[in-house]
Amino acid sequence: MSHRKFEAPRHGNLGFTPRKRTKHHRGRIRSFPKDDATKPVHLTAFAGFKAGMTHVLRTVDRPGSKLHTKETVEAVTLIETPPINIVGIVGYIETPRGLRALTTVWATKLNKDTLRRFYKNWINSKKKAFTKYSEKVTKDPKATETQLARIVKYAQIVRVIVHTQHNKLNLRQKRNHIFEVQVNGGTIAQKVAYAKGLLEKEITVDQVFKQNENIDIIGVTKGKGFAGVIKRFGVKHLQKKTHRGWRRVGCIGGWHPANVRYSVARTGQLGYHHRTEINKKVFRIGKVDSLKTAGTTAADITEKGINPLGGFVHYGEIRNDFLMVKGGIVGPKKRLVLLRKSLLPQVNRKALEEIQLKFIDTSSKLGHGRFQTVEEKAKFYSSRTQRKQQKQ
Repeated sequence: MSHRKFEAPRHGNLGFTPRKRTKHHRGRIRSFPKDDATKPVHLTAFAGFKAGMTHVLRTVDRPGSKLHTKETVEAVTLIETPPINIVGIVGYIETPRGLRALTTVWATKLNKDTLRRFYKNWINSKKKAFTKYSEKVTKDPKATETQLARIVKYAQIVRVIVHTQHNKLNLRQKRNHIFEVQVNGGTIAQKVAYAKGLLEKEITVDQVFKQNENIDIIGVTKGKGFAGVIKRFGVKHLQKKTHRGWRRVGCIGGWHPANVRYSVARTGQLGYHHRTEINKKVFRIGKVDSLKTAGTTAADITEKGINPLGGFVHYGEIRNDFLMVKGGIVGPKKRLVLLRKSLLPQVNRKALEEIQLKFIDTSSKLGHGRFQTVEEKAKFYSSRTQRKQQKQ
């Protein structure tokens, strides 16, 4: 009779089953924060593009912690967040079977790169999307007001339809991403008035998030392809000289039931999974008009931007607003990630800590970078050349 000598926790979390490739490449916000009518009207989500990572030096301000008042070096991720455009308003009714869309009001003009999203082949299409809707609204301007009045009267939830702006990025893709963002705070009438005022206008990231806030990041992980059980589940390998290989599971189940259970580690797809990371601390929010000094701090007064020498590897340079969040995030460079306000208010001491950066590393990320600015590099090599000439 076979049995295991020692008990141990299982390898691999069953909460992530099935481990298969996601259908939602850009991520999908399945839940929004709970609405609170006492708060002012605000948006609850945004979108950004992963640019790369660097590290920062800061002093910890957390009374009770062993690191309190001490310096620490932490890894951070830079997310480029160009403004998003609001192009629609949706009202939802709560039913026993979930939410039902009551009505949708669209903007009269849609960006060409947004219209691309409605076609598989934009070049060969007739490009007629939304032309009838625009004509209808132009002929009867009161139709929009009628639909908005219906939302105010019947809807319980109001969301806006937004799209990204790929023309502001140095990416190959032209087609904008379209997704919904919930409007929270205030009454339904205030929500609709707020959304109507923003229709066909740009929203910047600092209108949604603030520094030191904790946010959730929703996206798709890096694809790793077909992987074995050791890499996919982290099971222990068998002993050496094992028959038919040792990077395997020793036993995949008993004789009966005469099938392999879903909980047994098996080979298969690893990566390209939809994941949500909660409570990522916002260290800094950068604006496009101050990019040249975005890497400067109170302790490091060198005038430098946030981009490292040579740009971020496999991405390039940040040219728009950006977010700096603590730690790593899902996905490869250039991938779209959705940024959402935290579902639960964070009240612990770590979440409420005020972040004061002392140094942001801007050395080259390709190799062992040693220079923080182009001027520093030029000064070093010019003086080195002069020393060589003096010796000769």
